[in-house]
Amino acid sequence: MPKIVHPVCCGIDVHKSFVVACIAKTDEKLVTTYKSKRFSTFTGDLRRLSAWLAVNNCRDVCMESTGKYWIPVWNVLEVTCNLVLAHPKYVKAIKGKKTDKRDAKWIADIFKHDLINGSFIPPADIRQLRDLVRYRLKLTNYTTGEKNRAQNCLTVSNIKLDDVFSEVGRVPK
Repeated sequence: MPKIVHPVCCGIDVHKSFVVACIAKTDEKLVTTYKSKRFSTFTGDLRRLSAWLAVNNCRDVCMESTGKYWIPVWNVLEVTCNLVLAHPKYVKAIKGKKTDKRDAKWIADIFKHDLINGSFIPPADIRQLRDLVRYRLKLTNYTTGEKNRAQNCLTVSNIKLDDVFSEVGRVPK
C-alpha cells in the first residue's frame, strides 16, 4: 500500500457555480473517514469552505483545474491552506457512475498518497502583474488594429496620407 503523505487532506471538485469538498482523515490504523460538503462559488460560501476546513484541521487541499472556475476558490483558500492545483487528466476518476461527491473523494484519495503533481501557480502579486500586462497588451493590439482599419479606409478612398506622413494614426504629444 502506498505511503500516506497527507493524513488529513481535502479534494475539491470545482464547477462554475459550486464546489464539492471531501475531507479524508486517516488514523494510525490507516482507516480513512470522509466528510463531504457542497459550497457555492460566491465569496461568502468560499469563506465558509475555508472555515469548514479549519474546523476539521485540514490545511492540505487539492483541486482540479476546471477552466477559470478554480481561480476564485484558489484566491480565497490560498491564505489558510497549502493548495495543489491538479490538471484534470491526472485526476480523472475511473469510468462508471460519476458524481461530484465521488470525484472529490477520488481527488482526496490520490492526493493523500501524494500521487498528484501540482501545477505551478505564481504568488498573488505576480498573478496580478501578469493580468495587468496581458490587459495592456490587449489594449495595445486593439489600438493598433483600429489604426490599421482607419488607414485602410483612407487608402481605399484614395487619400494617401501615408505617402506624406510617416505615422498617420499617431497623436502628437
